Amino acid sequence: TGTEIVQLGGPATGAGTLTADAGEYRPADPAKFHKEPGYSPYAGRRYPERPYFGDEHVHTGWSADAGGSGTTLGPEEATRFARGEEVISTSGQPAKLAQPLDWVAITDHSDGMGVIAEIKSGNAEMMADATLKRWHDMYAASPAEAMKATMELINAQATKTLPPLVMDPKFAKSVWLKNTAIAEKYNEPGRFTAFIGYEWTSNAGGGDILFRIVRRPESSDKADRVLPYTTFQSENPEDLWKWMAEWEQTTGGKLLAIPHNGNLSNGRMFALSTFAGNPMSKEWAAERQRWEPLFEAIQMKGQSESHPSLSVTDEFAVGYELWDRGNLVLAPKQPGLIQHEYLREALKNGLMVEQALGANPFKYGMAGGTDTHNALTAAEEDNFFAKFPTAEPRPDRWDEDAMKFGDRVIKGWEMTGAGYTAVWATGNTREELWDAMMRRETYATSGPRMVVRFFGGYDFSTADISRSPAAVGYAKGVPMGGDLPPAPEGKAPTFLVAALKDSRTGNLDRIQVIKGWLDASGKPHEKIYDVVWGDAERRKLVKGKLAPVG
Repeated sequence: TGTEIVQLGGPATGAGTLTADAGEYRPADPAKFHKEPGYSPYAGRRYPERPYFGDEHVHTGWSADAGGSGTTLGPEEATRFARGEEVISTSGQPAKLAQPLDWVAITDHSDGMGVIAEIKSGNAEMMADATLKRWHDMYAASPAEAMKATMELINAQATKTLPPLVMDPKFAKSVWLKNTAIAEKYNEPGRFTAFIGYEWTSNAGGGDILFRIVRRPESSDKADRVLPYTTFQSENPEDLWKWMAEWEQTTGGKLLAIPHNGNLSNGRMFALSTFAGNPMSKEWAAERQRWEPLFEAIQMKGQSESHPSLSVTDEFAVGYELWDRGNLVLAPKQPGLIQHEYLREALKNGLMVEQALGANPFKYGMAGGTDTHNALTAAEEDNFFAKFPTAEPRPDRWDEDAMKFGDRVIKGWEMTGAGYTAVWATGNTREELWDAMMRRETYATSGPRMVVRFFGGYDFSTADISRSPAAVGYAKGVPMGGDLPPAPEGKAPTFLVAALKDSRTGNLDRIQVIKGWLDASGKPHEKIYDVVWGDAERRKLVKGKLAPVG
């Protein structure tokens, strides 16, 4: 058939690796392998066979804002739910996913993890503080008063006015050890992966969101040695990177961080300067890329991929899951900031930075999460359990005030139902999923579990469309997230893309490729290409657009 298999050369053959640069499998010891023509196209296959879907951003009652909003479920219930088990929600209703996730990361806030339970239960030491005692009384009074207390707590965290007792790590240590033990209990390599992780919640001193999800693939024997990093120590992401480097050196483990909610950063997430406002350096850009391979493009607080004022030719960017009124505490945006909040602009700006410095700080892969605050990762259309207990299924949940700062209100229905991350890994283990994330072989969805393949190369042809996209993609090109080598003489890149609908949801309308590039003067541009569409009766219109879906 012209195919080849990789045949073992003896009983002591070495393990192989899937390289991130070329997307091809290389044996650890090539001398112990030899190739012979064979019939089976599946023998010796080492590339990823399927995407593994998971939620990398889940809060439980152990987070202050979630627990303060009434969430009673903890990391154990959240993990069991993600695995496909039935649990009883905070509102007392049985809940279960239609289809289990392959993996999950429970990411309660590192700042004061578990403290909310102490406040609500009336911890004697905390009740000596007037503010904490007042919050305790408000939580016990009524749901409306509890919401006010939670908003006060969030605002105090954003403005650095929390009572000192909240920042005492002694309340967090026992909670953290319980957290890692739960992840170990439910982690089943090959069947379900439970990551150990947390959210580092930088508000940049005033609600300008610079969140990072910090995740580690190792077991609890490494995770237990050091408590999670908090913004009580620093709100500067550069200090977080230093801490991550020290943690890896101390434990021998591995970490990565996933930033999210650029749309709430008021221009700071993808600013063309450091956190302190200094010019970028090549070393700074390389550090950011080293620790942050992925960016969370969509979650509860909207999408941070594109904005209609920036992508003016994108018909799908108009009004799609926007939350652009301000930062976390709804401080309004100033002119010129929004262009540094969305990933599509950052990907183009990264080309400019690389051209100037020789390193690209914004070379991100895509991730998606729910950012749920009721411990339930239910993003399904017919099974939506909201993001806070106050909007779990009930007749009047449409009228929920999800967040309220004075007279500024975010309604529950304004929050996004998204999202999930798909990872093209060679297997469902912490190590394999982490490796795929580091090489950025991932994509984000707003909930549906469609299968998407994307490869770039210089030798794809029309004939390749009829072949397995993975077989020809890995053999002749580079998968999503990888780097194309320089173009051979006289050649331009070609791309191979394939998509399959989620069998439980709607049909796919079209595949688009969005190109971003710099012109000869260094100015960024973007163009949207309709590659293929589902309805054969629809034709491209004169101005290059397809007819509406209808």
